[in-house]
Amino acid sequence: MLRVAGADARKYLQGLITNDIGKAEGGPAIHAGLLSPQGKILFDFFVIAADGDYLIDVIQDKAAELAKRLVFYRLRAQVEIAEEPSLAVAAVWGGEPHVPQGAIAYADPRLPKLGFRLLLPSGASAADLGCASASKADYQALRIRLGVPEGGRDYDFGDTFPHEALFDQLNGVDFTKGCYVGQEVVSRMQHRGTVRKRIVPVEGANPLPASGTSIEAGGVPIGALGSVSGACGLALVRLDRAEEALARGTPLMAAGVGLTLRKSAFARFSVPTAEVPS
Repeated sequence: MLRVAGADARKYLQGLITNDIGKAEGGPAIHAGLLSPQGKILFDFFVIAADGDYLIDVIQDKAAELAKRLVFYRLRAQVEIAEEPSLAVAAVWGGEPHVPQGAIAYADPRLPKLGFRLLLPSGASAADLGCASASKADYQALRIRLGVPEGGRDYDFGDTFPHEALFDQLNGVDFTKGCYVGQEVVSRMQHRGTVRKRIVPVEGANPLPASGTSIEAGGVPIGALGSVSGACGLALVRLDRAEEALARGTPLMAAGVGLTLRKSAFARFSVPTAEVPS
């Protein structure tokens, strides 16, 4: 968790992130990203308004790097950026959790079926939430089944556009908010319809190989596996090339395992599908 505070915090964040910070005020959290000037995702996170400040829920391994990047953009703005060690993060799904004293709960803004995220005082446990414990693998399996990508697992930071990572499908970008870092590139992709790669669910005829394995059609790479859970996974795929291959009857393969592309229930774009080759 990071905390962004100060008189200019709202204006400062509004000029940087992909989503409208106003949506987080007096309402739910927002899903957003911080992009490079070339429009590629450097960080993805959630923003929660709390007592006049803003809390940023970000992958732990990226927290220090994000804080440093935010300081870089601060210039003369009256803003303070610091890690918030008093809070830990939990995910809860399958019902509404009990919210312990001092905790903050919010529905996952990407997709309702992902449930809730809780910002818990340090030392709180699953027992305090009134629900059964689940493992990180359980959560990843849920996320994969729903088709929701995660930065660092399903796409590389610094090398992926928001549309490719489904920000436009999962409430991660506001196309009417005005300028932010990388906005021109994102807007151009939206209005020209030039998105050729997307992260989609995949299903294997057998358990899938490791994350990062190339997906090929007739020996030609068209994508790569991301998160994997048994025979289910997510993959960043050139959908136009997959469609051409399947139209020719060429199967999609990953290290010898036949694949079928699937379309997530929330997706508003076409996904070519065919039976998994035996």
